[in-house]
Amino acid sequence: MTMISSQQGRSRIRVRLKEKEKRETATLETDHHYLLQKAEKELEKLIGVENVKTMVREIYAWIHINRCREKHQLKTVEQSMHMIFKGSPGTGKTTAARLLGRLFKDLGFLQKGHFIEAERADLVGEYIGQTAQKTRELVQKASGGILFIDEAYALARGGEKDFGKEAVDTLVKAMEDHKQSFILILAGYSREMDAFLDLNPGLPSRFPLQLEFPDFSVQQLMRIAEHLLVEREYIWTERAKTKFEQTLQQRKSSVREPFSNGRYIRNTIEQAIRQHAVRTMREHNEHDVDALKTLSDRDF
Repeated sequence: MTMISSQQGRSRIRVRLKEKEKRETATLETDHHYLLQKAEKELEKLIGVENVKTMVREIYAWIHINRCREKHQLKTVEQSMHMIFKGSPGTGKTTAARLLGRLFKDLGFLQKGHFIEAERADLVGEYIGQTAQKTRELVQKASGGILFIDEAYALARGGEKDFGKEAVDTLVKAMEDHKQSFILILAGYSREMDAFLDLNPGLPSRFPLQLEFPDFSVQQLMRIAEHLLVEREYIWTERAKTKFEQTLQQRKSSVREPFSNGRYIRNTIEQAIRQHAVRTMREHNEHDVDALKTLSDRDF
């Protein structure tokens, strides 16, 4: 009788363990699908940059599968997530970096997911020892999130005696000492970033994720413009849209001055909104809802 009771007890325990495992698996799958849907929704906000979207999906899948492997007592290996973003101004580098912070926090890869943006002046000091201290403080501030350094190649300017080299050395040490506590993203023009990486043979291998942000096509820039209008609750007439697109094509093909891609779109839309405000007041249409939200070709 005692033996039977003991067997029944062990059987009940096995049943409970299996039920618990099923519940945990179901919870894991539910979380997985919810986070995947949320990630996909966030990625839709990025126009172009398909390579960035592919990378995010790969990282997401890797983190999820690692969790599944841990559940079954299988070995998992840490990977470095430090990145290089190459591309012209206004191609979405900063936007993508901010998005990664939010996604990695949701996935549990980063504790906070906050975004710290810095440039040479934030890292490089004027006196001996000041640069290392400023750089370490920035890394500490970015702990649990992303440290984004734009125009990172500026750290290499000034030669061997320049304190920028000290900042790079301090960052490299922080990447080794705090591998999983923050993500470092260095960004800038493609050619300059390649030259910067060539100056230090040990740098490229520390950034396994190097992504190109190509200039936007006219069609992609028009989509960005339309997204901005929707966000601000404006619409534009067909004549306004046509005029904007024609101006955009001329501006993009000009070789006289650099083109700032998404920044140009945002600045032009905001200028049109200001022009619209002046025109609406001048025409005494402040109480006309259609007038309040419609941009005409005269506003561009």
